[in-house]
Amino acid sequence: MRCCCDYPVLQIPKKIRDLPMTSDQENPAEKSKVYATAESALGDISNGASVMIAGFAGSGVPESLLRGLTATGVSELTLICQGTWLARQGTFGIADVVANGQVKKMLAPMPFHPEYGGTVKELWQAGKLELEVVPQGILAERIRAGGAGIGGVFLPTGSKTRFAEGKELRQFDGKEHVLEFALKADVALLRANEADTLGNLAYDGTGRNWNPTMAMAATMTVAEVDRVVDPGGIDPELVITQAIFIDRLVLAT
Repeated sequence: MRCCCDYPVLQIPKKIRDLPMTSDQENPAEKSKVYATAESALGDISNGASVMIAGFAGSGVPESLLRGLTATGVSELTLICQGTWLARQGTFGIADVVANGQVKKMLAPMPFHPEYGGTVKELWQAGKLELEVVPQGILAERIRAGGAGIGGVFLPTGSKTRFAEGKELRQFDGKEHVLEFALKADVALLRANEADTLGNLAYDGTGRNWNPTMAMAATMTVAEVDRVVDPGGIDPELVITQAIFIDRLVLAT
């Protein structure tokens, strides 16, 4: 019987060992992920794009990116987000993008506050905004499936309710499950506490919320951060979203 010590050790050529740890396949030394402004980072988003926006109850909301999205003037957007149920005074949020007439449809667990309503409710009642209410757990799993490359998932949530109408049903362990299809987006707008120049992200407490999941489920991801450091400047144990999932970085303003 041979032990592992009997096999030759793989030798990695020095020029490969010295390559920077980055997802950029072109020339990482010459191409930076850091953009000067939010508007420039979002300037190539097309009309009709689907956009995931992170944030929950005012925490982890990419305000600078939302302002930049408004400045681009892009329209007919489909937003996938938590909704506009809670907003802090003096902040710029998803409701402001909707009020600017840029949104065609929103998928969210809480599109608007049931009592206060606001612009989102008014536009919906006027037939100018399409809403699809998706329970929060279902939305999370659909986005997770999209990021994992899974076509869909069977979930017990929503069984025997109107959320199951017209959907495929199956029994697992004697319990009815509903087929929910994966969700992906053209763009994801994220908010993190810190990034390195390669795009590795660290979050601050509950500001993490939807960010890591959405980062994996979009074709292009743009992260707004408080500061950018050199590679190695973030404790690896604190990195939650890896650089391979991040395309562009913008400093919060």
